[in-house]
Amino acid sequence: MNNNPRTNAPWRVLIIGSGFAGLGLAMQLRKAGEDDFLLLEKAGEVGGTWRDNSYPGAACDVPSHLYSFSFEPKHDWSRKFAPQAEIHAYILQCVEKYRLRPHIRLNSEVLGADFDAERGIWRVELAGGEVIEAQALVSACGQLNRPAYPKLPGLEHFRGEAFHSARWRHDLDLTGKRVAVIGTGASAIQFVPQIQPKVASLSLFQRSAAYVLAKPDRPYRAWEMALKRHLPLWQCADRLVQYLHHEVRALAFIRFPWLMRLFRHSFTRHLQRQMPEAGKRAQLQPDYPMGCKRILISNDYFPALAQANVEVVDASIREVREHSLVTADGREHSCDVLIYGTGFAATDFLAPMRIRGLGGLELNQAWKEGAEAYKGISVSGFPNLFLLYGPNTNLGHNSILYMLESQYAYVLGCLQALREQRLRYLDLRPTVQRHYNAELQQATHRTIWEQGCHSWYKTATGKNTNNWPGFTFTYRLMTRTPELADYDCVR
Repeated sequence: MNNNPRTNAPWRVLIIGSGFAGLGLAMQLRKAGEDDFLLLEKAGEVGGTWRDNSYPGAACDVPSHLYSFSFEPKHDWSRKFAPQAEIHAYILQCVEKYRLRPHIRLNSEVLGADFDAERGIWRVELAGGEVIEAQALVSACGQLNRPAYPKLPGLEHFRGEAFHSARWRHDLDLTGKRVAVIGTGASAIQFVPQIQPKVASLSLFQRSAAYVLAKPDRPYRAWEMALKRHLPLWQCADRLVQYLHHEVRALAFIRFPWLMRLFRHSFTRHLQRQMPEAGKRAQLQPDYPMGCKRILISNDYFPALAQANVEVVDASIREVREHSLVTADGREHSCDVLIYGTGFAATDFLAPMRIRGLGGLELNQAWKEGAEAYKGISVSGFPNLFLLYGPNTNLGHNSILYMLESQYAYVLGCLQALREQRLRYLDLRPTVQRHYNAELQQATHRTIWEQGCHSWYKTATGKNTNNWPGFTFTYRLMTRTPELADYDCVR
């Protein structure tokens, strides 16, 4: 583990974050013969969101063989949709195979970074005051790394335990407890069925119902794993089929929103089969177009809500008291434990880090109208800064790892240009960024995400800063290699 400061020279590449994004780039750097890089991780172990989200029932909603690196396939996934522990173990296996431990500094939180234009160097400040220098700075923090907490009046008076699902209290036994869960997103639909049989009562506070489809999950059979292990081409073909199956769904998200009616029928049938009680069934009917918010998959969420010890609460929370939550209709809901299933501050991106580019320009100031970047990777005025899983690269229909692998090729191309042309820095031209994002936002207006609902895909002002309004293969073509004409190349 590299916990010793390097003082003799700047690193060539400094990567912030050790989840899939950062580690995948590190693996590609190693494959390209590049060893002059360092990963900074604020936590005590690598893994990103798959380290943090260890709540009961945590699993991926993208098929296992699609949610893994194409250049590092895993043949023995236990299930079609891998659980959290298995995904985290895969990440650790990648670290060991590519001998990345010497390139990783744990417990190293980044407070901010300043660009020295004269030297073409980023000066990165860590908590504790240490400064590390690098020619290229890569943010691999992702979009889902900072838990979002609701602002509830009177919360300071609550006498019970309260925690976010991404900070799960494994030391806390919920058996016989009166539990209140706030939120009905991707995390809640996984942990609610796990805790429901244990608790005395569960009050689920939902702001809006979610579209939940059946999850085509099952364990892989031994012969299936053996086939993939002994016939790698079979796994490649299977992965391709899965990719195409998911990619075709983009038509309903980005081109023909009316196609979502077909999926709506699947949701209605799934709900009717699993929720016999008419009252709860009515509560679980969303009032917005399907796909406008994230579509979820689960086989046990509705059955858990159908149990007698579960109440679905539609009314908003008016105040929190010592042992209860009071809703706008005046009802008091007793509570021993409060769990936030409220997602993440997805539109904040690099916050709370302070990033200063040319002329001392702060990234938060440059993004005051909402985050944007060229191809989700480069930001004008911030030379040699590259974002992985940056603005408008999230997906509603396919695997984010496909997008990340596209970004690796682009970043490696930029690093190659810096070295071969002996450049001090590459700075994206502002006109290029404006033109690209104007077209991107125009394309977004035609998507399902603009059909009249609020979601974590958009800022408070309604700007879509998260989702990619196109096919993943078009993004792959766009990022094959950087066009240096898009940048001011400073020698």
